Amino acid sequence: MPTANRVCLLGATGTIGRATLRALLRRGHEVVCFVRPRAGELPVIDGAEGRVVDLSDPLSISRDGFRGEPFDAVLSCMASRTGAPADAWAVDHRAHLDVLAQARAVEVGHFVLLSAICVQRPKLAFQHAKLAFEAALIGSGLSYSIVRPTAFFKSLSGQVERVKRGRPFLLFGDGGLTACKPISDGDLANYLVECVTSEDRWGRVLPIGGPGEAITPRQQGDALFALLGRAPHFRQVPVALLDTLIAGLGVAARVAPSLGEKAELARIGRYYATESMLLLNPRTGRYDAGGTPSTGTETLFDHYSALLAGGVLPERGDHAVF
Repeated sequence: MPTANRVCLLGATGTIGRATLRALLRRGHEVVCFVRPRAGELPVIDGAEGRVVDLSDPLSISRDGFRGEPFDAVLSCMASRTGAPADAWAVDHRAHLDVLAQARAVEVGHFVLLSAICVQRPKLAFQHAKLAFEAALIGSGLSYSIVRPTAFFKSLSGQVERVKRGRPFLLFGDGGLTACKPISDGDLANYLVECVTSEDRWGRVLPIGGPGEAITPRQQGDALFALLGRAPHFRQVPVALLDTLIAGLGVAARVAPSLGEKAELARIGRYYATESMLLLNPRTGRYDAGGTPSTGTETLFDHYSALLAGGVLPERGDHAVF
């Protein structure tokens, strides 16, 4: 059995964070969770210690979080909630920088960062914020593993209920514009936790997807209808509709600046509607399904089956398109 480590976990109240906490505890690690004051109470899981930390305040990170104590690793599942510019730079970049500084001060041995595969082709504020921290982590001299997962199950589950109610599955274009290798919370959590002790993953940027072949939105819809025993029923949405929405919000934001954040959220939606969540081949500039590594055992269609059997639909957050 691998040696138990003392791990500082960030983002423990999120969907992936909760799964990661369970995976850490199953492996016998001692876990201390830094919980943002607005995040609510720590999930009740025996064996984990929760500390309320204002992650926007370096003093709180030091005084309330690390407390000058030794840790073997930091594992961060923390991310901005909306992806809007101010939120992204405050959380994905600044808060992480402050945690990194304090981690170095107490001589943490290793830093595992949950990033995102979409930073390969950055067009959005949150992607640039994530990349800026990735660069800082790589240049810090601290041992690191940067994990860039493909699409999460929760982001691909938003149409299950509408299809159950007899409504069509919505597609951008013909449903073949993009593809991904979806990964479950549990499989991703296991991969992240293995990075704490697997030295072959240290000092690396690690793209990762779930098991099986890459699938398009149309294939997701086909599978969902098959599981329901119904003939496929699709409705195609032109990408130009999103372009019109983005342009309109951009103009309106000049009068009402608060609409600027809505325009950014629309741009995020357009990005996910037109870019594959797969490894980007830098030589060809094309997404490479075959070159995207896989891990785990649970497929998206296993997840759909569980939802249709009465499973709870996960909270998808502010990045949801449908």
